[in-house]
Amino acid sequence: MIGTPLSANATKVMLLGSGELGKEVIIALQRLGVEVIAVDRYKNAPGHQVAHHAYTIDMTDADALKALVSEVKPHYIVPEIEALNTQALAEIEATGVTVVPTVRAVQLTMNREGIRRLAAEELGLATSPYAFARSEADLQAAIDGGIGYPCFIKPTMSSSGKGQSRITQASEVKAAWEYAASAGRVNQGVVIVEGQIDFDYEITLLTVRAKNAKGEIETYFCPPIGHVQKQGDYVESWQPQAMHPKALQAAQDIARQVTEALGGQGLFGVELFVKGEQVWFSEVSPRPHDTGMVTMCTQRLNEFELHARAILGLPVDVAQREHGASAVIYGGADTSNLAYYGLEAAMAVPDSEVRLFGKPESFVRRRMGVALATAENVELARERAKQSAAFVTPKPAN
Repeated sequence: MIGTPLSANATKVMLLGSGELGKEVIIALQRLGVEVIAVDRYKNAPGHQVAHHAYTIDMTDADALKALVSEVKPHYIVPEIEALNTQALAEIEATGVTVVPTVRAVQLTMNREGIRRLAAEELGLATSPYAFARSEADLQAAIDGGIGYPCFIKPTMSSSGKGQSRITQASEVKAAWEYAASAGRVNQGVVIVEGQIDFDYEITLLTVRAKNAKGEIETYFCPPIGHVQKQGDYVESWQPQAMHPKALQAAQDIARQVTEALGGQGLFGVELFVKGEQVWFSEVSPRPHDTGMVTMCTQRLNEFELHARAILGLPVDVAQREHGASAVIYGGADTSNLAYYGLEAAMAVPDSEVRLFGKPESFVRRRMGVALATAENVELARERAKQSAAFVTPKPAN
């Protein structure tokens, strides 16, 4: 049953984090008749602009988070970012509020240490060589003790590439440590160092845990999404990524094991490295993934609609309709007064569209929009998406 929004019987979903991905989840939920509460750390976040209710709080503050939940009384809480007080979420979950997919999943996946130990040490999945460091000396010792160069240094808690470095020699360790230790969310000072592995490409395998016709939770897989990352942040993605059948099966097996271990219902973005028929687990997000924005032009139900349906216990359909690609549009300037030029040319590119997120403040490398394009093949779709994105020129308004 789904109630009527803004009435006594409304079905209420609260999003913790209301950026561009949360905004699309909100829209998907509203189309299903859900009353949505958008929460973020700053005012006028993208999701605030489309939700029934908008709140601005520090979501790492346990008292503030519990007070807001007590006031709003949501049926579901959907974490969309990592900067959360998970202990408070656990206490809230214990009162009967559904946290999507589960508080345990949120706790494990927001911390690279937790999810890596689950995947590699508990499930026995193949991953890159890794170690955790709590000081610069620990980091150097881990590298010298077997990780080697080149390697990647990352905070255990961060998103969108923040705090990540690739280093090739000992002289770069100090700067990488300081960058990673200062850029992490919530628990500063712990980093993961990963050895570089030889892979052909990386994918996001959107994995959905949803109820089937019998009311049982079943695992569904979207076609694999290929992507390019720079400085740990995605700049373009496409669907489908061509894969050897054995590699695809291995990827699905890994994604199934990880998401079953995390439990709950919803969409997960499972990141994997692939070389030939071999697959390594990288990371997983228990929510829609930025690379999955391409599904807004490729699938019958995009990743946000799949997430919304899975949360509410509704049937899902992971079928792909077209080949497509996405390309990121960056702010290009540090300003709170941005204007976008070139949209006419961008949207004149065949089978393309542009989504601007409406963020109230831009930074040079902040993701402010995305160009989407479809075509008869992935190569042409990628060309169109990049061409469309290149036409959009964000500038400080006069």
